[in-house]
Amino acid sequence: MKKIYFLLLLLTIPMFNMVAQEAKFKAVFTLNFIRYIGWPDQSLQGDFVIAVVRNREVADWIRDQSAGKKFGFQDIVVNEYRSIEEVEDAQVIFVSSSVNIRSSSEALIEKAKGKNSLIVSESEGATNHGSAINFVVRDGVLKFELHKGNAAWMGLQFSSRLEGMSAAINL
Repeated sequence: MKKIYFLLLLLTIPMFNMVAQEAKFKAVFTLNFIRYIGWPDQSLQGDFVIAVVRNREVADWIRDQSAGKKFGFQDIVVNEYRSIEEVEDAQVIFVSSSVNIRSSSEALIEKAKGKNSLIVSESEGATNHGSAINFVVRDGVLKFELHKGNAAWMGLQFSSRLEGMSAAINL
């Protein structure tokens, strides 16, 4: 019996490592996305706030990666939330796959549109529900897709360089 538990433990360690690595990559990508977005002037005032909804690992990695760094003249601040309804005044709203983006899309779009927020998600089909950037896994590789129309609706523009790096671009 001890051998079975030990074997199960050995098999789950790589899965935890993969999840941690995926969270790290999503955090690094999210921080890099902000450099390739055309932001309206009002978004460049005060702190640059990244709201993370229900993904502690991504929030922790963004905090680690952005510690002591600025976006232009703005300090980068990372706030965690349990629901979309709690999000306030953020330039980026990262929505976890544990949030049902379909049923929350109306509230999400309302929050984002009021503040010209970039919506970044990690759920299949999320660009159909307001997300401008969505992480997807294709053939075992983490990629992202863009939705230019959703970004434009929020007053944002993707750079051609960001478009060149994406797996898919929806208009």
